[in-house]
Amino acid sequence: MELVTEAIGSELAIFEKKFSDSVKSSKPLLDRVMRFIIRRKGKQMRPMFVFLSAHIAGSGITEKTYRAAALIELLHTATLVHDDVVDNSMIRRNFFSINALWKNKIAVLVGDYLLSKGLLLSLENEDFKILKITSRAVKEMSEGELLQMEKARKLDIKEDVYFEIIRSKTASLLSAACSAGAYSTTDNEEITESFRLFGEKIGIAFQIKDDLFDYGADNIGKPTGIDIKEKKMTLPLIYTLQKADNQIKRKIIYIIKNQNTDRKKVDEVINYVKQSGGIEYAAKKMIDYKNDALAILDIYPDNIYKKAMIELVNYAIDRKY
Repeated sequence: MELVTEAIGSELAIFEKKFSDSVKSSKPLLDRVMRFIIRRKGKQMRPMFVFLSAHIAGSGITEKTYRAAALIELLHTATLVHDDVVDNSMIRRNFFSINALWKNKIAVLVGDYLLSKGLLLSLENEDFKILKITSRAVKEMSEGELLQMEKARKLDIKEDVYFEIIRSKTASLLSAACSAGAYSTTDNEEITESFRLFGEKIGIAFQIKDDLFDYGADNIGKPTGIDIKEKKMTLPLIYTLQKADNQIKRKIIYIIKNQNTDRKKVDEVINYVKQSGGIEYAAKKMIDYKNDALAILDIYPDNIYKKAMIELVNYAIDRKY
C-alpha cells in the first residue's frame, strides 16, 4: 500500500506512539499485558480509515483525529480480547491469545481496561460526538453477535437477516472509524453521515471477503470449512440453500448440524456451494458494495488522500488472507 504510506505514513507513526502511551499502566501485570498487545498489533487498518477519512472530509489531521483513531483501536482491541474468551480461542494472529497466556478472568479484565481507557480518552477531552459514534458501534456489534448466535441454532438465516448481522457485527466498527475520522476535522453532520455509510458498505464487503475465504475462493494455505464447522451461515451457503431442492437442502442442513466435524462431509457442503454458484454470487455482492462505497467519494476532490483511500479499499477486498 504505497500510496497509503506516502499519504499518512508519518501520521501513523505518531499515532503508534500516542496509542502505546494511552494504554500504559502503573500496575505491573497490566502493563506487561499491554506491551504484549502492542508488540502483536495487526495492520491497523481502522486507524488508516480514520486518518484518510479525516483528510478527505476536512482540511487536515487534528489532535481530535488522533484521539478518534486511538478510541477506535482501543475498542477494536478490546472486542478481540473478549471474542477470544467467548470463542475459547487460543491463537490470535499466529500468537497465543491473551486468555491462553493469562487465562479468561485476566483477559476479560484487560478488555474492560481497554474499553475504559477509550471512554476516559474521549470524556476527558469532551469528544462527546465521537464517543457517541463509537458507543453506537459497540451496541450494534453486541446485537449482531447475539442475533447470529440465535439464528445459528435453527440454521434459518435468510439473506436480509445475514446482511443485518454483518452490518451490525462487522461493518459497524469500520463505519464508526470513517465517521469519527470525518467528524474530527469537520464537525459537519452531513459529511459525517456520508462517511458512516461509506464505512458501512466497505465493512459489509470486507465480511463477504472473509466468507469467501472459507470456501477456498483464494488459495491462502489455510483450512477451509471453518464457518461450516462452527455452524455459521455465510452468504455463499445461504444462496446455495435458497437455490437447492428440498432433498439437497435437507442434506446440507443435516451435515452442518450433525456431521460438521467430518472433513469429508464438510468438503461435500463446500462442493455443493461451488456447484450452485454461491461463490460467484457472493463475489458479485462484494464488488457491488465496494463500488457503492467508492461512489460516495465521487463528490470529494481528487487528491493523494482519496487515491490512498481507494487503494486501501481495494487492498481490503483483494487481500489474500
